[in-house]
Amino acid sequence: MNKEDLSPEFLELLKSVTEKRPKQVIDHILEHGYITQEDLQEKYGYTHGPRAAKDVRDKGIPLETFRVKSSNGRSIGAYRFGDFSKVRNGVLGGRKVFSKEFKKELLDISGEKCNICHTCYEERYLQIDHRVPYEVSGDEKDFNDTKKYMLVCGTCNRQKSWSCEHCENWNNEKDPDVCKTCYWGSPEKYKHIALREMRRVNLVFERDEIELYKKLKKGAEKDSYPIDEYIKNILRSK
Repeated sequence: MNKEDLSPEFLELLKSVTEKRPKQVIDHILEHGYITQEDLQEKYGYTHGPRAAKDVRDKGIPLETFRVKSSNGRSIGAYRFGDFSKVRNGVLGGRKVFSKEFKKELLDISGEKCNICHTCYEERYLQIDHRVPYEVSGDEKDFNDTKKYMLVCGTCNRQKSWSCEHCENWNNEKDPDVCKTCYWGSPEKYKHIALREMRRVNLVFERDEIELYKKLKKGAEKDSYPIDEYIKNILRSK
């Protein structure tokens, strides 16, 4: 899609983006037609390309992902503007900003811990997450409904982003009901993980539990198993 093909409304939206990372992505696509993960890393220093693309999508700007060959012949991801006419109401305006009071409500519900890995964090390390990804639902109509959000740590948020960006529903169907039954949207009760029939357990050992971890690790090494497989073997023997 050439710059000349973009509508004045779309160009105005692109022009409104001033934050450094999404603006660099937008300006590069306007000049070259697309941007590759290699461009993002080598020209702009962004080692996680999908995160930079997500910054643009968060502004309500549709991006399509496709594959190209890198300078050394590897297959890598690239991004170009999507069909502006398919942008839905609510997504176009970009994310709304959450208030401190709303985050406190979520903290009162779940405490200072990540809702996915259950690790305790200081409040400042927890992020408000749309249970149904913003790219699928846009901002919820009832912006103050705490049931539609949860607090997650940065690590789990990045894992969710990667998993969602590789999900057929996230990329094409965009059915909120599918996300509501996904682990990443409802870790408390789910039927699939990004459409794959899977179940997941996050185990974090802290403080006094470190000795238990060492014991498991020692047993796993003795039996020549990865520690997660070793734990499964223990459960199978019960």
